[in-house]
Amino acid sequence: MVITELELAKEILNDKEGMNPKIKIRGIVKKLLGDGLVVAEGEKWSKVRKLANHAFYAENLKDMVPAMIASVEIMLEKWRDYEGKEIDVCKEFMVLGSEVISRTAFGSSYLEGKNIFEMLTRLGFIVAKSSKKYRFPCIEKIFRTEYNIESDRIVQSLRDSIMAIVKNREEKVMTGEADNFGSDFLGSLLKVHHDSDKKNRISVDDVIDECKVFYIAGHETTSSLLSWTSLLLAIHPDWQEKARKEVLELYGKENPTSEGLARMKIVTMIINESLRLYSPAASLVRRVKSRVRLGKYEFPRNMELHIPQLALHRYPEIWGEDAHLFKPDRFAEGVAKATKNNPMAFLPFGSGPPNMHRPKFCNK
Repeated sequence: MVITELELAKEILNDKEGMNPKIKIRGIVKKLLGDGLVVAEGEKWSKVRKLANHAFYAENLKDMVPAMIASVEIMLEKWRDYEGKEIDVCKEFMVLGSEVISRTAFGSSYLEGKNIFEMLTRLGFIVAKSSKKYRFPCIEKIFRTEYNIESDRIVQSLRDSIMAIVKNREEKVMTGEADNFGSDFLGSLLKVHHDSDKKNRISVDDVIDECKVFYIAGHETTSSLLSWTSLLLAIHPDWQEKARKEVLELYGKENPTSEGLARMKIVTMIINESLRLYSPAASLVRRVKSRVRLGKYEFPRNMELHIPQLALHRYPEIWGEDAHLFKPDRFAEGVAKATKNNPMAFLPFGSGPPNMHRPKFCNK
């Protein structure tokens, strides 16, 4: 069932009793996502979500800015060689996303991080190809397909690569070469993996799954946002000029700083409008746990509920008759005013207890 009524979507997403959980991930897709944050639920989701929040707390993010700048500078230096030629920005931004994630998630193990990303990209292609093939589960249990064989090989290589980084950090702490596991995402995971309280610990498999999900979810959403924003700015040079002027006024020819990012009002408006028109997540999917009445409708057990953000993001009743147009100034006074004090109408990354993935610039 496709849900396009805002009030009904709110009721489904604000599911505090767990009656509309995420859909179950099975088969070859399970090898890609494991039991990471994207598919986890309940207590496990809560535990790992707190970990992610801690790893990307404001103070920690400030320390990551130099690594992000270094990745962007590498990309821009490469672009100078393409002057006067066309550039596949989507591909370039995917590479940029992998660079940033490798540096911020794995820190000094940056090169190993890039190797992990390449393997995950390959596994993603296999999953995509496999989804278009007719599946016969009973036969596959006897005769393994080429997709299953290759995906198993990559999954094992991924595990070996991540474990090599993990053991390297553990050895440095044990020998006294380092006094902690690091302040990056992997360091936060390892700290909990070695927690003195067994109830708080996460397993090695959990560490590996979270690293995989962080890569996949991180680079896909970021490259999508940057690509659509670039296209929209190319079509609307007036907003391109406004953004350029703001950046130059704040930084001149210097590199950006974490303190200055919060003052980039024009850029924030442009990003929010890009997220509204072309959300990185195409649809939020939930399943009905047991027969339930939502609004004026009654849904049977195991029905899938699809909430397409594009529909909610283009309601004339909420966004105005110009909802289909690129108008960043609709966010001039923040998300609440842009949605007529109904922020649930803006769901670029999801919403509700099990999916609060919205970054800070979306809430301002």
